[in-house]
Amino acid sequence: MIISDLQAIDGRRYPARRRTQNLVGGPAPIQCRNFSMGYVTLDPDGGQVPWHNQESEEVYFVVTGTCEMCLGDERRTIHGGQAVYVPPGVYHQITNIGPGPAVFLYVYGPAGDVAHWRQELAGTLPKAGVDVPPLPHGARPQCTDAPEA
Repeated sequence: MIISDLQAIDGRRYPARRRTQNLVGGPAPIQCRNFSMGYVTLDPDGGQVPWHNQESEEVYFVVTGTCEMCLGDERRTIHGGQAVYVPPGVYHQITNIGPGPAVFLYVYGPAGDVAHWRQELAGTLPKAGVDVPPLPHGARPQCTDAPEA
């Protein structure tokens, strides 16, 4: 039996103020061909997964907190207990808009690493409205901060 124990997975901190812990795929003990899964904690008031896309389909399930979800040209507030479907190739961003941490699970398939993780850690994320399509009107700005040295 292979078990991923969230308490034993350090995860990774990102410049956009979040911690991502891979449960299935990446450095996690469980490896699957058809999907990856992870646990993400967004820091209060602005922690984010910045504007990006990928070729896999994905679902975000918000466990706790209140977030702004941008998907293509749509912007909505989502909260604990809600899931959102992200079609392949569609730009998306999720930002914590609450005063406490927000937690969500992601599941995407097929399994594999996604470019935006590497780009964010390298400080090379494509910029919304410059290199890639713009964020929906009124959305929180995309975090494109370079990592701390």
